[in-house]
Amino acid sequence: MSNRFKDSYLKETVPKLMEQFKYTNIHQVPKFDKVVINRGLGEAASNAKSLEGSLIEIALITGQKPVVTRAKKAIAGFKVRQGMPVGMMVTLRRDRMYAFLDRLINFSLPRIRDFRGVSPKSFDGRGNYTLGVREQLIFPEVSYDSIDQIRGLDISIITTANTDEEGRALLKAVGMPFRDQ
Repeated sequence: MSNRFKDSYLKETVPKLMEQFKYTNIHQVPKFDKVVINRGLGEAASNAKSLEGSLIEIALITGQKPVVTRAKKAIAGFKVRQGMPVGMMVTLRRDRMYAFLDRLINFSLPRIRDFRGVSPKSFDGRGNYTLGVREQLIFPEVSYDSIDQIRGLDISIITTANTDEEGRALLKAVGMPFRDQ
């Protein structure tokens, strides 16, 4: 299976970054390590039907079954007991990660209404980028008729970059549409 996103990364992005940051070795070039998709359930923790619907949605979007995350301890103020489902997450690596990034950057983000680009400030100081998506309908795999409620999700793109500047250059080189500040 040929992955056009991975091929363009290797053929175009790597030489561009080597020239930009004056790397002497190809292994110094930042690369994508993994993508973590996370969704907190909130009120859906008590509703088994919405939990099941969310699991199916995330599996459709990512092509991989999500893991249900459970509460580590009880918090009475939030009506959460220990062991209750509070969210779900998927970690994508290798080909699935590249395929997901390709779909996210080229198909899903441009489908957001009034889209002017993603925030260039959402880096963590170590070259990793986190993006919040308000609704799951931006993904072409999810149809409007199949959802019971609009829910968001968080997407964390983990790179091997050492600084935010390198991480930003990597994402910009593969086509991430950053908004002008």
